[in-house]
Amino acid sequence: MQLDTNDLTILAAIQQNCRISLETLSEQCSLSVPSVQRRLKRLRDHKVISSEVAIINPDKVGFDMTFIVQVELEREALRQLDEFRKHVNKEPRVQQCYYVTGDADFVLICTAKNMRDFEDLTHQLFFDNANVRRFKTSVVMDRAKVGLEVPV
Repeated sequence: MQLDTNDLTILAAIQQNCRISLETLSEQCSLSVPSVQRRLKRLRDHKVISSEVAIINPDKVGFDMTFIVQVELEREALRQLDEFRKHVNKEPRVQQCYYVTGDADFVLICTAKNMRDFEDLTHQLFFDNANVRRFKTSVVMDRAKVGLEVPV
């Protein structure tokens, strides 16, 4: 799918505020409201816009701790990789999961209410999984920057 400057303007604007009005978007792009609606539909249909969500401050809803976890698997066959992905995708405390190169096979960003909650998560995801060789955890001290914006 080819993106033009108007598409990029729309994408940049909705990354800042997905509740921006069609009228405001049309002004920013110098397009009509129906044209902006068609472009948004096309961007959604082609999965350029994969999701429109509210970003919640975890501290405000009782999830006071964030962890970065590097996971090394025992075996890296496609089936084991897929099983691990499925397992972490089911767990809401795992906010992000990346399959990476280097010393670890996966890097997870996890949130928990407290250390006990995180300990329960480690038992569920790692200790009870025979394919996890080891994992290394870093506790996040400060959320210096958090975002999912793509610079368009």
